[in-house]
Amino acid sequence: MAFDWHSGPITRTTALDKNYRNTQNVRRFLVSECGEAFKFDRPFMAWIKRQDSLTMGDVADEWLRQKR
Repeated sequence: MAFDWHSGPITRTTALDKNYRNTQNVRRFLVSECGEAFKFDRPFMAWIKRQDSLTMGDVADEWLRQKR
């Protein structure tokens, strides 16, 4: 069964799958990991889509790396 990106529990080890979506649930997780300054932008969303075998921890770490 596919992960529910709208309401499933997201942790740093949650793997992105082909059904990944930038939902409010994902945004809440990333704000908790990256801080209130987190926001999606087109280049970052494109980076996510280009990658293979990402976890939500990888996504949070990359956002923080890009914003340093």
